[in-house]
Amino acid sequence: MIDEATFRRASDSALEALKQSLIAAEEDGGFEAEDNNGVLNILFEDGTGKFVFTPNTPVRQIWISAQSTSFKLDWSETESAFVLPKTGEALTPLTQRLLREHLSDDSITL
Repeated sequence: MIDEATFRRASDSALEALKQSLIAAEEDGGFEAEDNNGVLNILFEDGTGKFVFTPNTPVRQIWISAQSTSFKLDWSETESAFVLPKTGEALTPLTQRLLREHLSDDSITL
């Protein structure tokens, strides 16, 4: 397990990069990204819910609450990224897939 300081730097950097990708895509995507005290939220214009991205320091994971499911991403030293162990998807590709599924729009690109 990585130490707390390393986790905080890595999770802050990963979530900031994701936020910038979301902001670039939100104009045509039907969603809006907002940062609230280190928690990243994606709100949908059609009111169908939201995705919540939270760094969980005690367990050194980034948690995503989306589509009535909790996704827990671990830090991968080999990939230098937060990855969903079950699928091997990194944070941004996983978020892109979830957005595409939620909005039924395969054109969303992060």
